[in-house]
Order: sequence, then structure tokens, then C-alpha cells
Amino acid sequence: MGVLFSGVILSANVACAQAAKQLVGTWRLISATTEQGDKTTPTYGLNPKGILAVDANGRYAIVAMRADLPKVASGTRTTTISSENQALVAGSIAHFGSISLNKTGTVLIFKVENSTFPNWDGTEQKWPFNISREELRFAVPDASGGGIALTAWRRVN
Repeated sequence: MGVLFSGVILSANVACAQAAKQLVGTWRLISATTEQGDKTTPTYGLNPKGILAVDANGRYAIVAMRADLPKVASGTRTTTISSENQALVAGSIAHFGSISLNKTGTVLIFKVENSTFPNWDGTEQKWPFNISREELRFAVPDASGGGIALTAWRRVN
């Protein structure tokens, strides 16, 4: 039994290490949806834009946004009007910090240093994921806009 258990732990550790290596790189957002109750909506519109960069030291930066964010009429981001602010805040998010995997290699753990959604500053976000060579998918169980966010990313070559 001990040998079998050790084999399972070694297999899990190898799988976790492999997933961690696969995560390193740059990823482009290809889809983002939010599920709230029985309703599914495109989180950042039909053609979302975004990037996730993960380095070999476990640091990350992520930005996601709508492709159709409005231009600011004044031409200065510090002098937006209320409706522009609403569209910009609801249509984008960015955060950075450190990233790791849980012991089984099935959950991404984002330790958020700072975010454009300040409620996440200093928090630990745990998001189930799966990864292949070219595609990364994860779920955000308690999304910043409410509900469950599901995202898909493609590796940038």
C-alpha cells in the first residue's frame, strides 16, 4: 500500500511540475463568458481582448477587456464622464502578482498584489484549470462582476 501511495504522490508531483512548466509563457484571451444562474453572457463582449503573461519565477500579469471600449471624449483618462467610467470599469480588469498551483496541479492560485478591482488586492484567488500545449482554460468561481467566469486562452508563439 505504501508503494502504491508513493507512486500516486510521485505521479501527482510530476503532473503538477509539468503543468507549471506548461503555464509559463504568454497567452492571448480567446473567449470569456459569465454564468449567473441559468444565464450565460459574454463577459467582455463577442471579441474579447486580453493577455496573460507568466514567467518562470511564478510572477504573472493579466489584462482582459472589451474590444469596443469607448473613446474618452475629453481625450484624457483623468477627465472621464460618469458613463465613460462605467463602461471602462465594467469592460476591463487587470491584476498582477504571483501564481502557483495547488498540490494536485488542478487549481491555479493567484496571489493578487494589485488589481483594477481593488477588492482583490492582497487576496488569494483559486481557479480550477486545465491546460494543453496550446490552450489554457480556467474558471473564476467568484468573478469580479458576479457569477462564474469561464475563460479560454491560446498560447502566443
